[in-house]
Amino acid sequence: MKPIKRTLYALAILGLLLGTAFSPLQQDQDVDIRITQIDTSEFPRVTFYVSVVDDEGNPVPVDPSRLVILENGEPIPADQIDGIGDVGPLTTLLVMDTSDSMNSAGKLDSAKAAAHQYVDQMRESDQAGLLAFNTQVETVLPVTNDQAAIREAIDGMTARNRTAMYDALLLAVDELEGYEGRRAIIVLSDGMDNSSTADIDRVINRIDDTGFSISTVGLGVPKDYVDELEGIDEPGLTELADRAGGVYGYAEDQEQLTRLYQTYAIAMQSEYAISYISPLPLRDGVNRALSVELMAGAGVPVPAANQSETYNPGGLVPEVAQPVSWQTFGIVVAALVALLLLPAGVGALTAATAGGGGFGRKSSRVKLKSPPKVKLK
Repeated sequence: MKPIKRTLYALAILGLLLGTAFSPLQQDQDVDIRITQIDTSEFPRVTFYVSVVDDEGNPVPVDPSRLVILENGEPIPADQIDGIGDVGPLTTLLVMDTSDSMNSAGKLDSAKAAAHQYVDQMRESDQAGLLAFNTQVETVLPVTNDQAAIREAIDGMTARNRTAMYDALLLAVDELEGYEGRRAIIVLSDGMDNSSTADIDRVINRIDDTGFSISTVGLGVPKDYVDELEGIDEPGLTELADRAGGVYGYAEDQEQLTRLYQTYAIAMQSEYAISYISPLPLRDGVNRALSVELMAGAGVPVPAANQSETYNPGGLVPEVAQPVSWQTFGIVVAALVALLLLPAGVGALTAATAGGGGFGRKSSRVKLKSPPKVKLK
């Protein structure tokens, strides 16, 4: 990005933040609070990312001190909160539909222009990669902070064949898994997935293991208005975004698509990173509910479409608060061995004492003769 252009973007975002960041929120102002990513790699320290937006998807900067964190419905004490701050570096994987249908109505060119817009808004600390899918899934460019390389990769994309979106998302998850901080996938598609071996449930299961989000973009015309095999699968894209901590957006043309990518970029860069120590520090394999409330003042929560997310601390062998001593453990093992040997001992004792004899005495059986048969004349 040219220095002047970068400066203009920085000033625009700074103006947005300074204009509203610490202004009192009205109690009737509707906002959407969304937990976009949960990282439990350092449990019992939990780090998660929060997006606060209005009903049009625009970020609503707030005073971080107004955010109240709750785990299982109980507020986290202030001394257990390590910090609430900027989202930090953002790592994004742009997943683009390059099936043959993208050649129509200039959709591929629109997708390229929107992707360029997204790259233009990247900060120096941000990085991104590019993945394309049709019947095959291709990593066009691994994650990098080289914006020139990303633009060149975008320009080189071509469209052909059919659509395998879910297979592409599985590869996208693998691509992002080794990175730290805020990570996100933005997937664009103009039609139905008709070639994947994977499905939405398999993708969501993989996302649950990593914690980051998937946002979706539908480009073109929904399937309700055209042939079902050609239109956008809005229900599928909406479900995917909802279940993966992202948002769904719809665009009919290049202008709308560019604006949508711009909104996604600003919203993710305006998120809050929150870190706290869980009051339940054991990896007991039990799900915990995590939610955030925004206070307008005097302890009154702002009306918000809050989404409570769950996380699992892990633990195939659940931890316990006070592990037993080795002596106690040995006693328990000995008791279990005794229980296993008890049936064999009882059987031997029964066999040895059968017939009233003592130990070492063989038992005997008496075979009764059948009564003689009498043949009547």
